[in-house]
Amino acid sequence: MSPREAILALNLLPSFGPVRITRLLEAFGDAQTVLSAPAKSLLRVEGIGPETAKLITSWQDHVDPAKELAEAEERGIAIITREDPSYPKHLLQAYDAPILLYVWGEITARDRHAISVVGSRRATTYGVNATRKLTYQLAHAGFTIVSGLARGIDTAAHEAALAAKGRTIAVVGSGLGRLYPPENLALAEKIADGNGAVISEFPLHKAPDKQTFPMRNRIVAAWCQALLVTECPAWSGSLITANLASEYGKPIFAVPGPIDKPSSAGCHQLIRDGATLVSDASHIIDDMGELPFARTELPLMESQDEPELPPEEAAVLAAMPAGDEMAIDTLIQHSGLPSSAVTAALFKLELRRLVRPLPGFRFIRR
Repeated sequence: MSPREAILALNLLPSFGPVRITRLLEAFGDAQTVLSAPAKSLLRVEGIGPETAKLITSWQDHVDPAKELAEAEERGIAIITREDPSYPKHLLQAYDAPILLYVWGEITARDRHAISVVGSRRATTYGVNATRKLTYQLAHAGFTIVSGLARGIDTAAHEAALAAKGRTIAVVGSGLGRLYPPENLALAEKIADGNGAVISEFPLHKAPDKQTFPMRNRIVAAWCQALLVTECPAWSGSLITANLASEYGKPIFAVPGPIDKPSSAGCHQLIRDGATLVSDASHIIDDMGELPFARTELPLMESQDEPELPPEEAAVLAAMPAGDEMAIDTLIQHSGLPSSAVTAALFKLELRRLVRPLPGFRFIRR
C-alpha cells in the first residue's frame, strides 16, 4: 500500500475527523503504521476508544482506497495531502486542517491571495447586487474568491469572480461525486475548467449533512487572508464562519444593509462587534496593503516609468496631468473616448492605484 492510499484509507473511515487522525499520525509517524498497529497500541492515543481501535484494525472490511483513487482519477479529480506542495498553506495554520483535499480543477500559487465571501442562502436582490459588485472588484484586483457554492450569496460571489475573469475556489459540504446543490453543477464545471477549483475533504460519495457544512465552513474561514460577509440574518451560519475566521486571526469585513430588514441583522451585529464596514472593495484593498501580483498583472506606479496599460486605460491616464484634479466630463473630452469607456478605465486605474477618486466625480492622478 502506498502512503497516499494509507492516508486516504484513514480519511475514508466513518466518524474519523482530522483532529483524531492527526493525533494518530503524531503517535505512529505515518498512516501505514497506524493501519498496521495493534489495538492495544491504538488505545494509548487520546480520543481512541475500543470501537475506534477495532475500526482501524479491521479497516480493510470497511474501505477500499485503491477504488477511491481510481474513481477520482477517472473523474479528473486530484487528491492532495498536507505534504503536497499544492496544499493551501493557510489551511496548514488551522489546528483542524483537512487531512487531504479532493480537487476538481487546479490550485495555484496565486490562490494564497484569497478573500472568502459568505452570506445567506436566501439572499435578497440587495445582497446579491452588493456581492456581485464587491466580488467583481476584488477578483479584478487579483484576489482569488473563496466561497461555498451554496445558493444565494455564494453563487453570486463565484459568478462575479468568473465575470471578472478572476479565479475562484468553491469549497463544498459533500463529496465531489454528490455535488450539492445539484443545480450548481454547471457553475462548478465552469470553475474547474481553468478558472479555479472545486474542493472537498469528504469521500467522493459522501452525502451532505448537518456536520459536513460546518466542516466546510472552517475551510472557507481558514483559507483566506480576510473574510467578507455581504448579507446574513442574525441566526446565519455565516456568523459561525466569521467567528472561525476571527479565531484564525483573519480580519472580518461586513456590508451594512437596510436597518429594517432581518436579512441585514447579522452583518450589523458583526459591525457592532468590530468588523470593518464595507461599501466598496477599495476599503478591503486598502486594509490588505497592496494588490496581489502588483508588479505583474496589476502594475503599480512605483517609479517614474509609465506602466504598460491597455490602450483605453493608457489614454485616460495620459489625459490626466500629474497633481491636477479633473472632472470626468473633461477626461471624456481630452481622451476622445466614449463615456462608458472612460468610466470603465477609471475604475481599473483606481484598482491599480494609479488614480484616486474625489468628491463630485473628479479624479486625481497618484
